[in-house]
Amino acid sequence: QVQLAESGGDLVQVGGSLRLACAASGTSKSIFSISDRAWYRQAPGKQRELVAVLTRGGRTNYADSVKGRFTISRDNAMSTVYIQMNELEPEDTAVYYCSADSNSAYVIRGTSDYWGQGTQVTVSS
Repeated sequence: QVQLAESGGDLVQVGGSLRLACAASGTSKSIFSISDRAWYRQAPGKQRELVAVLTRGGRTNYADSVKGRFTISRDNAMSTVYIQMNELEPEDTAVYYCSADSNSAYVIRGTSDYWGQGTQVTVSS
């Protein structure tokens, strides 16, 4: 069984930067099996939205609202996935969740088997 844990959320001013991390715990084999990863976010009163995807093969995809500002990456062991968030805006305020699955289609659809508990990002103006 794999568990995901996000970290790095904080209160930051407009224009600032944060890097969130999503660490997977479990056996090496189980962690490698869920190498398709994504970051989602949910703001108060809004639906959860896909922010960024990183597939097992290294392909990335971003929501239009974060393109050019956010970058998703992972470590060599493929156990921790990061999202570097620059030029933060108040609209980026949300709880950020990471998800993982063995099939990129599931992470893109938001139907992944594995989710973290979330980390709060607040952008203050």
